Amino acid sequence: MYQSLGQLKETKVFKDPVHRYIYVSDQLIWQLIGTKEFQRLRRVKQLGTSFLTFHGAEHTRFHHSLGVYEITRQLIDVFNGRADWDDQYRELTLVAALLHDVGHGPFSHAFENVFGVDHEEWTERIILGDTEIKRVLDQVGEGFAEEVASVINKTHPNQLLVTMISSQLDVDRMDYLLRDAHFAGVSYGKFDLERMLRVLRPAHNQMVVKQSGMHSIEDYIMRRYQMYWQVYLHPVTRSSDYLLKAILERAKELYTSGYVFDIHPVHLIPLFDQTMALKNYLALDETIVYFYFQQWMEEHDAILSDLSRRFVNRKLFKYVDYPPEKREAIHEKLAELFNKIGLDPAYYLLEDKLSRLPYDLYGENGEISKQPIMLQMKDGQKKEISQVSPLVEAIANSRQTDEKLFYPQEILYDLREFANEKMQIDQLLLGGHSNETSH
Repeated sequence: MYQSLGQLKETKVFKDPVHRYIYVSDQLIWQLIGTKEFQRLRRVKQLGTSFLTFHGAEHTRFHHSLGVYEITRQLIDVFNGRADWDDQYRELTLVAALLHDVGHGPFSHAFENVFGVDHEEWTERIILGDTEIKRVLDQVGEGFAEEVASVINKTHPNQLLVTMISSQLDVDRMDYLLRDAHFAGVSYGKFDLERMLRVLRPAHNQMVVKQSGMHSIEDYIMRRYQMYWQVYLHPVTRSSDYLLKAILERAKELYTSGYVFDIHPVHLIPLFDQTMALKNYLALDETIVYFYFQQWMEEHDAILSDLSRRFVNRKLFKYVDYPPEKREAIHEKLAELFNKIGLDPAYYLLEDKLSRLPYDLYGENGEISKQPIMLQMKDGQKKEISQVSPLVEAIANSRQTDEKLFYPQEILYDLREFANEKMQIDQLLLGGHSNETSH
């Protein structure tokens, strides 16, 4: 049996630019917010390198995690008293919402791609490991930390709790769309949160939407689609992500080859060696990574110092649209020419292919592969939303793909001793439309 830590004598209030106020009345939640592992999230940006595109996007995982907790608190108030909601899960769900992102590392997904780091795996390790968070959770009772982890890793037997935290219509997405739009200074991600919460209902193993709320969900789906292409997958952000990855990959390559750094990157060695322990991971944040980038600007290795200067001083790679039918032939010729002019194509010729669905429902075989958004009809039946909404039906499985090639355009301006190579490179790149990396 679990033992609640009870209520605070006085509700704590966080002033929030998105939700206006975030209310904490549970002793357990308040103690978790105060742990050093949760406070570390203040030093991890929510949007990775997007601040180089949208200068206001400096908000952190700490902000977002509090926001997800607050939306969950409001959603539970909507669910409370309804047949398919058991209020014994209230505290468990609030904790899972608060801690769902506690395992994120610096620069989020770009960092993960280089080192094979999975933030969800590290979230579980933080919740179950030798941490302040685990010691707080253990006060509730034996096995509570494991149950929190099971909600986050989607194995909890009550799948309603799982879908509240992680699904195509979850509290995580609700907060990050609103929060990211606010700090990026765009309107794409803004939707009527209050209305959405009012039309959600608990059902067996998932949340459903009242039929009368269908248009709110249509709006939400379109806002999410627009946010991905206009903010999250903005080509300038992709350029900075690839530059970040190139720096880390170069540093890793140098380390494994025996290179002696001017300042030994002690915090990154466990990543390079793949010997990362929990205490090493928790010591990583973006201030640490930035310190090394600033140091590497003066490194003897020309590639590492150049890439680091570019990132710190925002001298990003330019990009061209990359026609898929010409990709292989173009890239092979460009790589050969880049080698001739002294640019390593592994670090200076970077290709990216992205593909997104506005509503991710069907797998390659045409069968439903993701938990769909379900409408609760007036007659009590439940129907998948694309069966009722012409708008969602039109966009379901309408995949949009974008391919780009990133390269240091300014270096190609002045290649007097490589005039022939420059002409060939220009001709190959003219196949796409060149763009400036500014916003």
